[in-house]
Amino acid sequence: MNRKLILTLAAMSMAAPAFAQGDAAAGEREYNKCKACHMIQDPDGNDIVKGGKTGPNLWGIVGSKFAAEEGFKYGPGITAIAEANPDAVWDVASLDRYLENPTNYVREITGDASARSLMTFRLADGPGKDNLIAYLLSVSPDAPAQPEDSDGSPMAPPAE
Repeated sequence: MNRKLILTLAAMSMAAPAFAQGDAAAGEREYNKCKACHMIQDPDGNDIVKGGKTGPNLWGIVGSKFAAEEGFKYGPGITAIAEANPDAVWDVASLDRYLENPTNYVREITGDASARSLMTFRLADGPGKDNLIAYLLSVSPDAPAQPEDSDGSPMAPPAE
Protein backbone atom coordinates (compact mmCIF):
# COMPACT_ATOMS: atom_id res chain seq x y z
CA MET A 1 0.00 0.00 0.00
CA ASN A 2 1.21 3.47 -0.64
CA ARG A 3 2.03 5.77 2.25
CA LYS A 4 -0.87 8.21 1.62
CA LEU A 5 -3.43 5.40 1.70
CA ILE A 6 -1.97 3.97 4.91
CA LEU A 7 -2.06 7.40 6.58
CA THR A 8 -5.64 7.97 5.42
CA LEU A 9 -6.75 4.60 6.78
CA ALA A 10 -4.98 5.25 10.07
CA ALA A 11 -6.62 8.66 10.42
CA MET A 12 -10.03 7.23 9.64
CA SER A 13 -9.67 4.48 12.22
CA MET A 14 -8.77 7.04 14.89
CA ALA A 15 -11.67 9.30 13.88
CA ALA A 16 -14.34 6.58 13.90
CA PRO A 17 -15.21 6.83 17.62
CA ALA A 18 -15.86 10.56 17.18
CA PHE A 19 -18.86 9.81 14.99
CA ALA A 20 -20.75 8.43 17.98
CA GLN A 21 -20.02 11.69 19.83
CA GLY A 22 -21.93 13.88 17.35
CA ASP A 23 -24.91 15.82 18.67
CA ALA A 24 -27.89 15.50 16.31
CA ALA A 25 -29.61 18.60 17.77
CA ALA A 26 -26.51 20.70 17.11
CA GLY A 27 -26.24 19.01 13.71
CA GLU A 28 -29.74 20.18 12.86
CA ARG A 29 -28.49 23.76 13.31
CA GLU A 30 -25.38 22.91 11.26
CA TYR A 31 -27.70 21.67 8.50
CA ASN A 32 -28.77 25.30 7.94
CA LYS A 33 -25.65 25.56 5.78
CA CYS A 34 -26.96 22.72 3.60
CA LYS A 35 -30.58 23.70 3.11
CA ALA A 36 -29.81 26.26 0.42
CA CYS A 37 -29.34 23.23 -1.86
CA HIS A 38 -30.84 20.23 -0.02
CA MET A 39 -34.21 19.48 1.52
CA ILE A 40 -35.13 16.70 3.87
CA GLN A 41 -38.50 15.24 2.99
CA ASP A 42 -39.76 11.88 4.23
CA PRO A 43 -41.25 9.27 1.87
CA ASP A 44 -44.78 10.50 2.66
CA GLY A 45 -43.92 13.98 1.36
CA ASN A 46 -43.65 15.62 4.79
CA ASP A 47 -41.03 18.36 4.88
CA ILE A 48 -38.62 17.76 7.74
CA VAL A 49 -36.50 20.68 6.55
CA LYS A 50 -37.62 22.81 3.64
CA GLY A 51 -34.71 23.51 1.39
CA GLY A 52 -33.44 23.82 -2.12
CA LYS A 53 -33.70 21.31 -4.90
CA THR A 54 -30.25 21.89 -6.40
CA GLY A 55 -29.03 18.90 -4.40
CA PRO A 56 -30.89 15.67 -3.73
CA ASN A 57 -33.25 15.10 -0.83
CA LEU A 58 -31.16 13.89 2.12
CA TRP A 59 -33.87 11.86 3.89
CA GLY A 60 -32.39 8.43 4.53
CA ILE A 61 -29.01 9.33 3.02
CA VAL A 62 -27.08 7.06 5.40
CA GLY A 63 -27.50 3.57 4.01
CA SER A 64 -28.81 4.72 0.63
CA LYS A 65 -27.06 3.88 -2.60
CA PHE A 66 -25.07 6.53 -4.41
CA ALA A 67 -27.11 8.56 -6.93
CA ALA A 68 -30.28 6.75 -5.83
CA GLU A 69 -32.95 9.46 -5.73
CA GLU A 70 -35.43 8.82 -8.52
CA GLY A 71 -35.66 11.66 -11.02
CA PHE A 72 -32.68 13.62 -9.65
CA LYS A 73 -29.98 14.54 -12.17
CA TYR A 74 -26.69 13.81 -10.46
CA GLY A 75 -23.35 15.14 -11.61
CA PRO A 76 -20.92 12.91 -13.46
CA GLY A 77 -18.67 12.33 -10.43
CA ILE A 78 -21.32 10.79 -8.17
CA THR A 79 -22.83 9.00 -11.17
CA ALA A 80 -19.44 7.43 -11.93
CA ILE A 81 -19.15 6.19 -8.34
CA ALA A 82 -22.66 4.71 -8.51
CA GLU A 83 -22.00 3.00 -11.85
CA ALA A 84 -18.66 1.54 -10.74
CA ASN A 85 -20.06 0.40 -7.36
CA PRO A 86 -23.78 -0.32 -7.90
CA ASP A 87 -24.27 -1.84 -4.44
CA ALA A 88 -22.29 0.81 -2.57
CA VAL A 89 -24.10 2.94 -0.01
CA TRP A 90 -23.36 6.15 1.85
CA ASP A 91 -22.09 5.38 5.33
CA VAL A 92 -20.74 7.59 8.10
CA ALA A 93 -17.13 7.35 6.93
CA SER A 94 -17.92 8.12 3.28
CA LEU A 95 -20.06 11.11 4.31
CA ASP A 96 -17.25 12.29 6.58
CA ARG A 97 -14.73 12.21 3.75
CA TYR A 98 -17.15 13.63 1.17
CA LEU A 99 -18.16 16.57 3.37
CA GLU A 100 -14.53 17.47 3.97
CA ASN A 101 -13.77 17.86 0.26
CA PRO A 102 -16.37 16.55 -2.20
CA THR A 103 -14.24 16.83 -5.33
CA ASN A 104 -11.21 15.15 -3.74
CA TYR A 105 -13.49 12.34 -2.54
CA VAL A 106 -14.90 11.78 -6.03
CA ARG A 107 -11.38 11.80 -7.50
CA GLU A 108 -10.08 9.33 -4.92
CA ILE A 109 -12.97 6.90 -5.32
CA THR A 110 -13.15 7.04 -9.12
CA GLY A 111 -9.39 7.25 -9.66
CA ASP A 112 -10.08 10.01 -12.21
CA ALA A 113 -8.00 13.13 -11.57
CA SER A 114 -10.37 15.23 -13.67
CA ALA A 115 -13.56 14.06 -11.92
CA ARG A 116 -15.37 16.52 -9.72
CA SER A 117 -18.36 16.89 -7.49
CA LEU A 118 -21.04 19.46 -8.15
CA MET A 119 -21.13 20.13 -4.40
CA THR A 120 -18.66 22.90 -3.63
CA PHE A 121 -19.38 23.28 0.09
CA ARG A 122 -16.71 21.89 2.43
CA LEU A 123 -16.94 21.16 6.13
CA ALA A 124 -13.67 20.81 8.01
CA ASP A 125 -13.06 18.13 10.64
CA GLY A 126 -14.45 19.00 14.00
CA PRO A 127 -17.62 19.02 16.04
CA GLY A 128 -19.63 20.76 13.30
CA LYS A 129 -19.06 17.91 10.86
CA ASP A 130 -19.61 15.23 13.51
CA ASN A 131 -22.85 16.92 14.55
CA LEU A 132 -24.07 17.20 10.97
CA ILE A 133 -23.38 13.51 10.38
CA ALA A 134 -25.24 12.65 13.61
CA TYR A 135 -28.18 14.69 12.32
CA LEU A 136 -28.11 12.96 8.93
CA LEU A 137 -28.14 9.64 10.80
CA SER A 138 -31.21 10.84 12.72
CA VAL A 139 -33.08 11.41 9.44
CA SER A 140 -31.95 8.04 8.09
CA PRO A 141 -34.24 5.67 9.98
CA ASP A 142 -33.24 2.63 7.92
CA ALA A 143 -29.48 3.22 8.22
CA PRO A 144 -27.47 0.05 8.81
CA ALA A 145 -25.12 -0.22 11.77
CA GLN A 146 -21.92 1.62 10.94
CA PRO A 147 -18.67 -0.35 10.95
CA GLU A 148 -15.93 1.43 12.85
CA ASP A 149 -13.24 0.18 10.49
CA SER A 150 -14.68 1.72 7.33
CA ASP A 151 -12.10 3.50 5.22
CA GLY A 152 -14.57 5.97 3.74
CA SER A 153 -14.95 4.11 0.47
CA PRO A 154 -18.52 3.54 -0.61
CA MET A 155 -19.80 0.76 1.60
CA ALA A 156 -21.55 -2.15 -0.05
CA PRO A 157 -24.40 -3.52 2.03
CA PRO A 158 -23.79 -6.82 3.79
CA ALA A 159 -24.65 -9.92 1.79
CA GLU A 160 -28.07 -11.27 2.67
